Amino acid sequence: MTLAVAPPTPVRRGHDRSYLVIGLVAILATGLVALPVGALVWFALSVEPGIWPHLTRTVLGNYTITTSLLALGVGTGVTLIGVGAAWLVAAHDFPLRRTLEWALMMPLAAPSYIVAFVYTDLLDYAGPVQSTLRDLFGWRNAADYSFPEIRSLPGAIIIITLVLYPYVYLLTRTAFLAQSRAAVEAARMQGLSASAAFWRVAMPMARPAIVVGVALALMETLNEYGTVDFFAVPVFSTGIFHVWINMGSLEGASGLALMLVAAVAILLLAERRARADRRFTDARSTRPAQARAQLHGATAWAATLLCALPVVLGFLLPFGLLVGSSWHRIDALFTGDLASALLNSLELAALAALVVTVLSLWLAYAGRMSGAPLLRLGTRLASMGYAIPGSVLAIGILAPFAAFDNALDAWLFESFGLSSGLLLSGTLIALLFGCTVRFLALGFGATEAGFERVPRSLDDAARLLGSGPLDLVRRVHWPLLRASSLTAALLVFVDTLKELPMTLALRPFNFETLATVTHQYAVDERFAEATPGALAIVLAGVVPVILLSHTIRRASRPRA
Repeated sequence: MTLAVAPPTPVRRGHDRSYLVIGLVAILATGLVALPVGALVWFALSVEPGIWPHLTRTVLGNYTITTSLLALGVGTGVTLIGVGAAWLVAAHDFPLRRTLEWALMMPLAAPSYIVAFVYTDLLDYAGPVQSTLRDLFGWRNAADYSFPEIRSLPGAIIIITLVLYPYVYLLTRTAFLAQSRAAVEAARMQGLSASAAFWRVAMPMARPAIVVGVALALMETLNEYGTVDFFAVPVFSTGIFHVWINMGSLEGASGLALMLVAAVAILLLAERRARADRRFTDARSTRPAQARAQLHGATAWAATLLCALPVVLGFLLPFGLLVGSSWHRIDALFTGDLASALLNSLELAALAALVVTVLSLWLAYAGRMSGAPLLRLGTRLASMGYAIPGSVLAIGILAPFAAFDNALDAWLFESFGLSSGLLLSGTLIALLFGCTVRFLALGFGATEAGFERVPRSLDDAARLLGSGPLDLVRRVHWPLLRASSLTAALLVFVDTLKELPMTLALRPFNFETLATVTHQYAVDERFAEATPGALAIVLAGVVPVILLSHTIRRASRPRA
């Protein structure tokens, strides 16, 4: 009996046009995403001749010095806390180590401006700390004692450090866990103490991870607006809004924004260089990982205290105070202004997550199907929006959108006597576009990583069987990418809920989110009304941080 085997179906030529369309649409999408940066350059070059001398005489020097001091302070703080906690957790055993291992990541769930609001309410003159001190010691007013001012540059450095140190902790801990036991043991056999082996062996091997973590923390510091605005700290992020809104100079704000972009570009170059040298960290070693040193007595409890302190100050204390202040007002989330802001936040976050997920899938798929250098360069540029501060993106988006609206309105009025009004600027479209540009890197990175785990032989087999581009994605890629895409969508959803500077600048009239309402209540010193919205934002950030810590714990578990 002879079995007839059907030959494989040849690839249809008609599919070539579909792949071409996919590539062209991807290039168009990357061009739209790159529009804000191009607009910034255009407006900065067309700045009025007198604006820069005025800025130089008045505020530019102050912005530069204060921003540099803020970055220096936060960089030093996140390095000390992140590296120290990572080394203790990765290389030592002490009480509560397993709990602190994941708890040290929890401050990522709390936006820094919310932590700033909580500590201001706690430490201000009318707050419980100073009120208790006055009652205990009989002080009548502020002239009778001295108390550190929380609304200051040092206060901003401390708050931002407590929120951002997990960037350094996560990457450095992973690097320490990947190091071979042989390297440290060889150093100990040469007569080095544990501390000397750390400084001369473990630290140099983990240097790239530390640099990357610090660079990420500094990029977030440059993007920070809520804390520095609330504390009245004059930095570039607040200066951009001041020049734009108060001085009425979009061109001058664009110039300041480009200076901030240049600072971010330097950090990106440092991060890329560190990542390129990552090979010397010995992550590919097949030797067993380091054995943890057992700490005893006072030393063990000192390690527990050192690791627990940033968790308590950066998350548990603010979260506990928010819960206590909001418990009797939690119903405010479902009535009045907060209810409307909650619905707006959920709507915006869901739309942003959907658009970013679909666009990321499209761009990653186009890059997989085509090796064109232009397309690959475009996707890389499109995914850099996360490194650009939200206030900078806001200017780069609003300027061309407003120019388009004005030009269209003028043409319609001259031609037909009609007015189109605002079609893009001042609408939800502009805000959604900004969130897409800002967070596309999250979705694209996760989706591209998912595609890299899919063997290309599956693509070849599907196309030999006659599958077109859409069938290939729907029947082969999507089932394998579902987890990566859902993770990216969750991260975009949460980050959109927390986004403040871009939402403040691009939101439509009478459109408030939890972030903007919470910020406004806090600026108006109405902390009681601010707490329910702040608690909702923090709770929304807890879920992805827990999922992230669980994933990293499984992937980074030291080998026996």
